[in-house]
Amino acid sequence: MTEEIHLPQIETTEIVLAMPRGFCAGVERAIETVRLCLKKNGPPVYILHEIVHNRHVLKELEELGAVFVEHLTDIPKGGICIFSAHGVSRKVEQQSALLGLKTLDATCPLVSSVHRMVEKYHADEYDVLIIGHHNHPEVEGTAGRVADRVHIIASEKEAMDCQVADDSRVAFVTQTTLSVDDISGILSVLKKRFPLIKGPASSICFATQNRQNAVKKLAEQADLILVVGSKNSSNSNRLQEVAIRQGTTCFLIDDKEDLQPLWLDGVRVVGITAGASAPERLVEGVIKWLRERGDVTLRELAGVKEKIHFKAAESND
Repeated sequence: MTEEIHLPQIETTEIVLAMPRGFCAGVERAIETVRLCLKKNGPPVYILHEIVHNRHVLKELEELGAVFVEHLTDIPKGGICIFSAHGVSRKVEQQSALLGLKTLDATCPLVSSVHRMVEKYHADEYDVLIIGHHNHPEVEGTAGRVADRVHIIASEKEAMDCQVADDSRVAFVTQTTLSVDDISGILSVLKKRFPLIKGPASSICFATQNRQNAVKKLAEQADLILVVGSKNSSNSNRLQEVAIRQGTTCFLIDDKEDLQPLWLDGVRVVGITAGASAPERLVEGVIKWLRERGDVTLRELAGVKEKIHFKAAESND
């Protein structure tokens, strides 16, 4: 006789979904680039670093024949190499050519636009300050677009201590996946130190900002927010931070396997969102987990409907 399984019950009565959530246009483009390349050329196709920061997406692409490498020298001569959505330095582009690799650039177009800003400021003999996280692939790629006079600024202290050649010729850009709150203090310091500093109104991407705005709305209604996204996903971490700043308890989870019933004690309304590299099926898995443990209703907040689509990258050869 099969033993009946009893799932612990929860008090939650409502699930509220943020809008927008999940895949952004840049992530969709990167994944589509890999899929189309595999369909056209067959496996293996090599990808330098993680194409996007989500282990579920990486596993799916690996099953199709994608091979993720950390070094260009891991790719055989003549092999196909795809650059991730985070972008790469000029040195990486040059090295791939010297190694005889066929390349596709899946860099998000919004990141590419930041690259062009950095290159233009540098050509005009400005020191360029990149507000972002050290060792993040997007920031490293952006800094590597120029040979010198580029500085990564990750804190107000670094903003205060940064040394430039000419105080009157300073410009800044930001990592696209930060939040406005992340950069406000740093930018305030830089503007005081360098009154003539140049920079864009914002280089935080529209998808990042839209998702953060949606989380703020979600926090007004939810007792608890769950952010579906990988731990190494910058934009997912920022969503969690935004929710916590709004005074709402929030957990960052890879998928339903991370859920803890104790989190839901006394919780009536659960808000759910997802980082820009998290597939919607992971959100559906979380909803299913909650429904198996209680009688809950589901609704989606009104929000921005993103209609931008970027065409997949094509081979340079």
